[in-house]
Amino acid sequence: MARKKAEKTENKKAVNSDVEGLRAEVLEQPITETLEVNYMPYAMSVIVSRAIPEIDGFKPSHRKLLYTMYKMGLLTGSRTKSANIVGQTMRLNPHGDAAIYETMVRLAKGNETLLTPFVDSKGNFGKVYSRDMAYAASRYTEAKLAPICAEIFRDIDKDTVDFVDNYDSSMKEPTLIPTAFPNVLVSANTGIAVGMASNICGFNLGETCRAEIEYLDDPDFDIMTVLKAPDFSTGGEIIYNADEMRGIYDTGRGSFKIRSKYRYIKEENLIEVYEIPYTTTSEAIIDKVAELIKTGKVKEINDMRDETDLSGLKLAIELKRGTDPDKLMAKLFKMTPLMDSFACNFNILIAGMPKVMGIREILEEWTAWRIDCVKRRVYNDVQKKKEKLHLLRGLEKILLDIDKAIAIIRNTEEEAEVVPNLMIGFGIDQTQAEYVADIRLRNINKEYILKRTAETADLEKEIEDLEGVLKSQRKVKGIIKKELQEIIKKYEEPRRTSIVYDSDVTEYNEEDHIEDYAVTVFLSKEGYFKKITPQSLRMSSEQKYKEGDSLRCSFRSGNKAEILVFTDRQQVYKIKLSDIADTKASALGQYLPSALGMDEGEAPIWAFDPQGYTGNVLFFFKNGKAAKVPLSSYATKTNRKKLTGAYSDKSPLMSVLQLEGDVQVAVYSTEDRAIVLGSELIPLKTSRGSQGVNVLTLKKQYTLKEARKLEDTEIKNVSRYRVKNIPAAGALLKPEDRGEQQMSIL
Repeated sequence: MARKKAEKTENKKAVNSDVEGLRAEVLEQPITETLEVNYMPYAMSVIVSRAIPEIDGFKPSHRKLLYTMYKMGLLTGSRTKSANIVGQTMRLNPHGDAAIYETMVRLAKGNETLLTPFVDSKGNFGKVYSRDMAYAASRYTEAKLAPICAEIFRDIDKDTVDFVDNYDSSMKEPTLIPTAFPNVLVSANTGIAVGMASNICGFNLGETCRAEIEYLDDPDFDIMTVLKAPDFSTGGEIIYNADEMRGIYDTGRGSFKIRSKYRYIKEENLIEVYEIPYTTTSEAIIDKVAELIKTGKVKEINDMRDETDLSGLKLAIELKRGTDPDKLMAKLFKMTPLMDSFACNFNILIAGMPKVMGIREILEEWTAWRIDCVKRRVYNDVQKKKEKLHLLRGLEKILLDIDKAIAIIRNTEEEAEVVPNLMIGFGIDQTQAEYVADIRLRNINKEYILKRTAETADLEKEIEDLEGVLKSQRKVKGIIKKELQEIIKKYEEPRRTSIVYDSDVTEYNEEDHIEDYAVTVFLSKEGYFKKITPQSLRMSSEQKYKEGDSLRCSFRSGNKAEILVFTDRQQVYKIKLSDIADTKASALGQYLPSALGMDEGEAPIWAFDPQGYTGNVLFFFKNGKAAKVPLSSYATKTNRKKLTGAYSDKSPLMSVLQLEGDVQVAVYSTEDRAIVLGSELIPLKTSRGSQGVNVLTLKKQYTLKEARKLEDTEIKNVSRYRVKNIPAAGALLKPEDRGEQQMSIL
């Protein structure tokens, strides 16, 4: 037993030693080495091989899918099951069938993501404008390549682009697809890499091709005269600002607004939204509108529903009687995704390096790349024609003595000697001799040979013309322009996204649509808030509170006013009274901690109307101090709803007074004493967090109870309590000066 126990102890020590050694080994590796060895290769892989498109406008996943479909014969053949395409694509893309099928969905005509889709789909491929309309599984849908793919795969088999091995070296795949038009601008593309992203908006095919033709003629032409603005598959209207758009065209960065299109059906008092921004979905719009209706910010709508069907998108908005549809839509454009922004980031891989470029620079890069593709194609044609010409020249020599050729073949004993004997007999090379030897017996006649050799002159002329193209940049550009003109003629479609100039757009201003009327505000000690009209107060002025609750403060204001609510956590919240529903005195009111989203346990202790943020605010603390802070320090240029550090946190806050000018203030202590002082005795502090100055001289067991404007108190013997210097202990209150201290917040 003792030996076993000793062995156990030794084993445990050995294990602990190994663990410590491993831990030491891990800890010894510098973080810079970990990043360099492990993280950087991953980051570069995501940037170069997944997320950022290249000059052909495709990411690797798009390229692998489309090339697989091309090799399957789906450019001219009939549709096949999507599952079949996905399975075949896995020979190039090992990332799984789900990722491949999602790529196909985005490229499909049925999904409507692209203005110029590359996959001709059949079945349910979902919709880009719907979050919840899911696409069917790949076993239920069918697809083939769209006709436009004839232009992206044009002459791919003529060495126009480089080919590399796939992941297991079992087949070759293209590094780029030789698109005959600037697909990098036509196809919308979004990608998030590591430390960078790309977001390219789509442009109309016809406009893009014309812009490229103009660029080939004059690289300095004004792009905006031809390529007017982006174009989206979901339509909508671009709010066009020329300076904003030119900035995007020049730098490749910036944003512009795009809004929905709608029509008003007067007979049904209904608005139909039939095109929405590319950046949102119908469900997101409906959810936001429902939220606005629930919170009372939009009161003009009876109901909103999604009536999208096979004919396309349709969101129906039922209006209340008397609602102006255009004013309502202007309001919804501002408050919902019915109008959204598209942030451009034209980040493209050029020679394996990410680069953010403007439109002109993209056209320049695409032109240089396309010129290289066309030159490689022409060079490939020249080489093949030269090879054919070389064979025909050998055939010409046979023509001089066909019988001799037959005799050589007949008299040669071994098959392997036929080609060498022909080479010796006619002075031709091995390639020519192989060609002659392979001619069928029925073609060994003068007619056949004369027809073949008659092609020689034509081939020589074609080779001369093609070599002339290789030497002339102008002729190469002419070929590109001709191909672009053919594409415009075959595939151009009208713009889907309209252009509306920003000068013609009237933005919704909420302030202009808020009705202004007098209201009285009530805040209870437990945080219940009421906004009551004078008419409602006249009908019933008796306020209802929860048991044990009572009034904290009350003041008059207007429905368009913005009020400040101070809490016991040194925070101040801003409320627009127009956002609070009118109520009656008999109601409890709105519970502010919930309505304003206050922190847990936080409670409101005072509220007032800042009235233009002029004047000052006086804070009175339990320790007998008071601080005067300018109201302007609570004004903000942005629509911030909450400010922290609203006042000092050194002692509990007991009272808050708003001052337009200097006033007389009565300050009470728990010793039943009071002082009356002019507010000018308290110095103005620039910092909101100031502790202030002592106003009361307090005995150890007493504290400051509250402070009120003298005019709001019952003090009759003012001279008894008036002080000219602070701090002061004050005088004991006489019975006639006590009154009802209903404004206490204790």
